[in-house]
Amino acid sequence: MIHSFGLDPLASILAPPPNETPQQRAARERAEAEARKISEAIDEQIRQERMALRKKGPVKVLLLGQSESGKSSTIKNFQLHYARDQWMAERLSWRTVIYLNLVRNVVEVLDLLVQAMEANSGRRSTSSANTPDSDRERRSQSSTTKFPDKYSLLKLRLAPLRSVLTDLERRVGPGSQEAYSSSSTSPTSGKRMPFGREGGGGVGNIGSSNNGWKSSGKGRPSTREGRNSSLQMRKGDHDEITDILLACKEDMKSLWEDPLVQEILSQRRVRIEDSSGFFLNDIDRIVSRDYEPSDDDVVRARLRSVGVQEHKFTVDADQGREWIMYDLEGTRSSRASWVPFFDDMNAIIFLAPISCFDEQLREDRNVNRLEDSLQLWRTVCSSRILAKTQIILFLNKCDIFRNKLQRGVLVKTYVPSFGDRQNDAATAMKYFQHHFREIFKSCSPEPRPFFVYFTSVIDTQATAATLAMVQDSVLRQNLQTARLV
Repeated sequence: MIHSFGLDPLASILAPPPNETPQQRAARERAEAEARKISEAIDEQIRQERMALRKKGPVKVLLLGQSESGKSSTIKNFQLHYARDQWMAERLSWRTVIYLNLVRNVVEVLDLLVQAMEANSGRRSTSSANTPDSDRERRSQSSTTKFPDKYSLLKLRLAPLRSVLTDLERRVGPGSQEAYSSSSTSPTSGKRMPFGREGGGGVGNIGSSNNGWKSSGKGRPSTREGRNSSLQMRKGDHDEITDILLACKEDMKSLWEDPLVQEILSQRRVRIEDSSGFFLNDIDRIVSRDYEPSDDDVVRARLRSVGVQEHKFTVDADQGREWIMYDLEGTRSSRASWVPFFDDMNAIIFLAPISCFDEQLREDRNVNRLEDSLQLWRTVCSSRILAKTQIILFLNKCDIFRNKLQRGVLVKTYVPSFGDRQNDAATAMKYFQHHFREIFKSCSPEPRPFFVYFTSVIDTQATAATLAMVQDSVLRQNLQTARLV
């Protein structure tokens, strides 16, 4: 085989026709010049339209979805790619939140161990007073387990983490607390979800406050300087917390890796590794005096949005235009506060975690989380205020969803309408997408395109490609809108 190097493969295509006459050449050159003129005119029109859009003001994007749907992680991905300097300036401050997540992970596992030990000894934990019968049955399965003395010693050695948790929650502020119902017990209580059921997605009273760990307390996030000063006040505080974590490091690892503890978690159907802010597999790396959070650590860190969080950055692909993104609290009691933000938005990104088809809302254990997302989606799509607003759907947490199905969790157990379809990720994802699309088509006040992406927003590399497509669709929509005005 003979290879030719250094030759342009398009040269033969772009070359003039052989034996071209002078008249043919002149006609061809006139046609090419006219084509260039048209192309340059189109490019100039697009440039002028983008300049006009930039003068009109920033692009405003609203993120909506229930609590723990991935809104804040999506914002972090935008910041990571479009506000890199600010991201790097604030990254170290997330160390406090990551410590909070890790310690909370440990305390949650420790609490389950203590409950099992108390059940074994015939005593009743105060935290189980309102436990449903199904949970008590699972707890009774561990009542015959024999616990060697090492577990009592482990309980004592990890006791200082409870005061560390309280201290970290105080420093981080309201965002450190999850919204639980009065009878909250476990992430999954086995509720079945009939697709299409009315109700369950309503809005409640307004709630507006902010995370104190990096907020000015005025209902909007503070400036970068305010955040940095907050960080400076806490740099010295990390020494004492790090000392305690280092002293408990091996015991934390022993707790998480212990086979009996894993058996207890399995018996109670607790998959803490599926929850937001899971760091128990990173103890060696995180519990260190010189630990600095990585980009992925920050994106994975869990901090509940409280009130309204506003984030600004410049998108170079949009002629340096400013984008403002709003992250609104997703708990049911806070959704009435969404409506004032519906006006004057260029786009909405709606996040619906499909992995939660077998879970209930933290704040209401009678409501299936996926059903709540569907009802919320119906409310947003049917809003006449948003009739001309571009809506982009993220069917999120696909990584967790796939893992659940691989472990043998049956979709039809919780979604009876799924029927006897094949219980694999591709089939189920297509099924859920179909339901969201049908709601979008039937509830939208005016016809509009349906944009949907399957996402795992804690995967920063995969999400970068999705954000590029989202940015492009928003820009195209803005240009179309500008031409109509």
